[in-house]
Order: sequence, then structure tokens, then C-alpha cells
Amino acid sequence: MTIKWILQTALPCALMVGAITVAGHQALEAADHFDPPARTGSDTNTVGFDVAADISDLFAFHDVTNVYVAIGFGGPSATNLPGFYDPDVLYTINVSNTGTRTDIEIPIEIRFGRDGVNPGIEVRNPPGAGPLRGPVERNLMTNNGITVRAGVFDDPFNFDPQGLRDSRATGNLSFSNTRNRFANLNTTFVVIAIPRGLIDRGQPLDIWTSSARIRS
Repeated sequence: MTIKWILQTALPCALMVGAITVAGHQALEAADHFDPPARTGSDTNTVGFDVAADISDLFAFHDVTNVYVAIGFGGPSATNLPGFYDPDVLYTINVSNTGTRTDIEIPIEIRFGRDGVNPGIEVRNPPGAGPLRGPVERNLMTNNGITVRAGVFDDPFNFDPQGLRDSRATGNLSFSNTRNRFANLNTTFVVIAIPRGLIDRGQPLDIWTSSARIRS
């Protein structure tokens, strides 16, 4: 897997996975937890930092029916805490499926809002459909078969950041498979299932995502 990092001014986080080939069976993940630390904090301290805009993971995979894209942010957090549904953060999933692989043919924009006290999601520019709006923690579907769900999920990442710090400090590999910073914690995810006919143009899909705070 090839991971390319894209960092731009005013974007708290941007993340790209390598190309996913829809002709075969392939799944890709890119991870970018707590980065950049000056904006999002660290695995030991997130108090006062922009946690909601911290994109942690980007997953892309497919089956014979759909291409699935999932972005995680605002985690890891305790299982008794609600999801991060910040109305002032714009999340964008960019898809390049024709021409130059850095062109953006499908910019899927995601924002959150509230209907009274209840959080909701708006997804703009889903392929071949108009904006989709509805509550979180529920499957939402466009009239052309795209399914979207936003909610809190068990964090799938597994890593030992203490081992990384110790390895850097001592020069000796110090990772332990008994330490997982993300075990038994949650992350907020948006998961999108797109019918292959709406996105597959016979060439690899390049997918990257970014977050931007609209106002402070």
C-alpha cells in the first residue's frame, strides 16, 4: 500500500490512501491519528485541541456491489461519550476516477448540524444524487442506492504509541503487543456505500480526505 500525505495551510488534517483497484479484491487504510499535534494534541493530551477536526483513519474497500469509504475522526474517546458532530467542521472525501489521478471528479462534502437537540448529517455531492440529510446513528439512503451512516463505532486501530516513543528515545525497538492505545475506545465515523456503477470508470480510484474548520 502506498500512503501519500497531503498537508495544506488551514487544513487541520488531510489523508490519502493508495489507489484502490475495483477489478480485484483490495482494501486500503491510511491512518493519521493526532496529526498535526499543534492542532489536534497527542495520544496523551487532547484537552483544548481541535479533536473534532482530527481525521484518524480513512478506509476504502469494495465488493461486487459497492465501493465503501469510511472516515474516522474525533477519537479515540471513552465509550460513554457521544460522537463528535461539530457543525463548524467541513469534511471532504475526494475521489478521482477518470483522467489525471489528482483531479477531483467527486468531492463529497460532509457537515453536521442539529434538529433541536438531535445531531444530524448533511452529505453534499454524492455521485448522481442531490444532498442527503438525516439523523446520525441511522442508515440514510439516496434514491440511487447510496447508503450513508454517521455514528460512534469501536475504534479499529491498533497501535502502541508508548512503544514508539521508547523506540525513538533508546534506539531499540520497544513495541509491545500487550499495549494498544485504542483498545476499548470509540471513534466517530462516516461510512458511505456507493454502488459500483456510480463510481467505477474502469481505472483505479484515488481517494483522499480533508477537514477544514469553517469558523473558529
